Amino acid sequence: MAPRKNTREPAPSAVATTQPSTAAGSVPQQPKPATTLKSAGAANWDEVLQNICQYYMKETPQRTKLVDVFLVFLAAVGALQFVYCILAGNYPFNAFLSGFCATVGQFVLTVSLRIQTSEANKSDFPAVSPERAFADFIVCSLILHFFCINFIN
Repeated sequence: MAPRKNTREPAPSAVATTQPSTAAGSVPQQPKPATTLKSAGAANWDEVLQNICQYYMKETPQRTKLVDVFLVFLAAVGALQFVYCILAGNYPFNAFLSGFCATVGQFVLTVSLRIQTSEANKSDFPAVSPERAFADFIVCSLILHFFCINFIN
């Protein structure tokens, strides 16, 4: 069995692109612009994100959008608390821990509310009405905040 010839040409080096060196009778290779591939990929991602956003705005009920805005707010508050703890210190550690746990706990409870009230999950929660899910959310939120306030001391 004869050895195979390497049909792949080596990639042009940085020296070859800045100073073209050619052998007698050969034509220097021009590097292909990488921007066309990157811009095509970026345009594709832009279209995907635009389609997701349009579908979300058209198909999602207003109540669910409100819950989603609250989730984004809770994530931002949790991130700000964490950054503040890193930058300014965590002297009253109980206060930081209580506030951060309240934010994370409220986020979890809100995700649970969103799952229970979503139209797509109606078959998973046949006995839970949206009013019952909201009442459970309120009661659990009160219990969570009661423990967080007591933890501050």
